[in-house]
Amino acid sequence: GIGQDSHRFDFSDKEKKLILGGVVFEGHPPLAGNSDADVVLHSLTNAISGVTCVNILGPVSDDLCLNKGIKDSSVYLREALKYLNGRKIVHASISIECSTPKITPKIPEMHRNIARLLDVPEDCVGITATTGEGLTEFGRGNGIQVFSCVTVV
Repeated sequence: GIGQDSHRFDFSDKEKKLILGGVVFEGHPPLAGNSDADVVLHSLTNAISGVTCVNILGPVSDDLCLNKGIKDSSVYLREALKYLNGRKIVHASISIECSTPKITPKIPEMHRNIARLLDVPEDCVGITATTGEGLTEFGRGNGIQVFSCVTVV
């Protein structure tokens, strides 16, 4: 399954934290969105939806976020996992495009968190990052874009 998501930075929100892959990135503007706007977990959720054919982001996440006040994107990811119906994720590949923050220092923590959420070994979660040489809005610092691919058996 292949998933994508993108969010722009919200430079006006001083209370919200930037969260990527369930990891807080201190000192950076948060991403805009009704939830915690964890674009990495949203992309993974979309990749799982690509396998299960059940769209979680939108109908399910809107109900959880807007009606029940659940803003934690890991809840949306766990909801998507319920629809695997006995299938198991064996690998996830995540590609992050942004100019800020620097992703590499937080990759080990992101590996641990995502592996735990997906119930796979840490070495079955690949995370790469690029600035895209500043050719897109994400590479120019206006937000973050993520592509994910999950392998399911």
